[in-house]
Amino acid sequence: MDLYYGSFHALKNINIDIPEKEITAFIGPSGCGKSTFLKSLNRMNDLVEGCRISGDIKLDGVDIYKDKMDVNVLRKRVGMVFQKPNPFPMSIYDNIAYGPRNMGLDEAEVQRRVREAAAFVGLSDELLEKSPFELSGGQKRRVAIAGVMAMHPRVLVLDEPAAGLDPEGRDTILSQIRDYHEKTGITVLLVSHSMEDIAKYANRVLVMHRAKIAMYDTCLLYTSP
Repeated sequence: MDLYYGSFHALKNINIDIPEKEITAFIGPSGCGKSTFLKSLNRMNDLVEGCRISGDIKLDGVDIYKDKMDVNVLRKRVGMVFQKPNPFPMSIYDNIAYGPRNMGLDEAEVQRRVREAAAFVGLSDELLEKSPFELSGGQKRRVAIAGVMAMHPRVLVLDEPAAGLDPEGRDTILSQIRDYHEKTGITVLLVSHSMEDIAKYANRVLVMHRAKIAMYDTCLLYTSP
């Protein structure tokens, strides 16, 4: 797969199989293509004028760009959390419930999913009725992650989920993500700048450099909890 923004060659000869039910971490210098790669997996790059892709990106054998894939269905299956969360001006509960409600689920199921997802990321019931704008950056990120978890995607894509957090906060949120992965078997793709975090939480590591994959291998230090 190759990706272009106009004449700019943003991703070059990406050729990879990402296994399901594992945590794959992406690492590399700023501007190397990590976020662009991740956004291509649920077609968020469709929103960028002049973006074009050659080659194939297949989910369960279906090309997400060429086989009449419904973008809304794709984004429910491949849920993405951006580095800088941007919550809606509504309660934390309603922020998390937004996705499940758009899926047409009844309110009892929406409530069950919201409570379950909030518990996974350490958001108490008391917090759910508050505004997300009262929260710290780390807590806002938890709200965004819970909102995607509540949709029960096949793949969870996280662009630097622990960015800007202190070591304790970073360890907490990555532990919560791994616990969710262990319980559900979901495939997780995440960007990190910390080799220590990758060694501790990822099954595989993918190193990008200058818009290409420089290395892709198992993470030998990873141990299941």
